[in-house]
Amino acid sequence: MKKVIFILTIALVSLGTKAQEVDFTLGADVVSSYVWRGGYGTSAAIQPGAELTVGDFSISAWASAPFKGVDKEVDFTIAYEIAGLSLAITDYWWEGEGAFKYFSYGKDKTAHLFEATIGYELPIEKFPLSLSVNTMFAGNDYKADGDRAYSTYIEAAYPFSINSIDLGVSLGFTPADGLYADDFSVVSIGLKASKELKITDSFSLPIFGEIITNPRTEDIFFVFGISF
Repeated sequence: MKKVIFILTIALVSLGTKAQEVDFTLGADVVSSYVWRGGYGTSAAIQPGAELTVGDFSISAWASAPFKGVDKEVDFTIAYEIAGLSLAITDYWWEGEGAFKYFSYGKDKTAHLFEATIGYELPIEKFPLSLSVNTMFAGNDYKADGDRAYSTYIEAAYPFSINSIDLGVSLGFTPADGLYADDFSVVSIGLKASKELKITDSFSLPIFGEIITNPRTEDIFFVFGISF
């Protein structure tokens, strides 16, 4: 699986660079806690990310490392986006420092999870609702009985703004037994706010805050972050 993704990535870049503009971005967030799809990941962490865009294609890397502890995550994604439609494949790895064996991909041995995503944003300027379906199709994703889970997370998100503050609401659920719950469950309801905090006349710092609740586990989080 890893070899297939690597070869596909090289092919896309080679084709794209012949006729498309290439862009590269690099940044990082510092967050008060790491919460993903309604589940607690770690305490305060730094989360770097990088993306190479070639026309409608992109290749990105994202990671998370807490300031205390050995938890560590490194993810890679290849994606294609056109006319509001996006397709992606992501390789997740969150075994943590000391686990090693990152390059182990054997059946029942790998710690990687591979996910396919399809997303769509409505082409309505005054109603930019986006929907995404994310399904694990390979890797270490199994039910308690040993069958493949095909863990699926479906999310609807809607951005808006009030008084120069960018806001967004999201609703995420899983339709069946898998990584997020053992049956159909709403696992994430979020409200996010972000703005530019003016430090000087020539420098502003992007900050954000997000309240996330998981009705399934009856848990709630308030995450604060700074982007660089």
